[in-house]
Amino acid sequence: MTAPTAEAASAPGDEEVPASTNGQGTEGTDAATDAPVAEEKPKRATRTKSTAKKTRTIELTLTVTGTLDGAWQADLMHGSTRVVQGLSIPAAAVAKASQELHPEIAEKIDEVITAAREQHESRLRELEAEVAKVKQALADLDGES
Repeated sequence: MTAPTAEAASAPGDEEVPASTNGQGTEGTDAATDAPVAEEKPKRATRTKSTAKKTRTIELTLTVTGTLDGAWQADLMHGSTRVVQGLSIPAAAVAKASQELHPEIAEKIDEVITAAREQHESRLRELEAEVAKVKQALADLDGES
């Protein structure tokens, strides 16, 4: 038995189409216009340059630290760089600045300042009582001479 040849194995109408054709038997042309087919690239939307200025942000971190003794200090960071560290500031300046920033901030800082004021007034009364005792002890010593 002999093997069938390639011509005998193909059915009528089954013609091989070269790989370079577009499957319609015409190589590289558009069937409607007979013009060469160009690969269409997706069109990019053209951007118009914005005339708006780009907004740059500046990161500043101000940390205000206070103690019940009434000592306040400020630290200032610009990004990750420490600009000011441990700058002593008066409590009155902290209270005034907090009122300028926001009422909620002012309320919380006023609570801390009020607590510090009460502590100082208490300490003042204790010291005044001690001074009175010392004066009395001096008066008693003067009367003995």
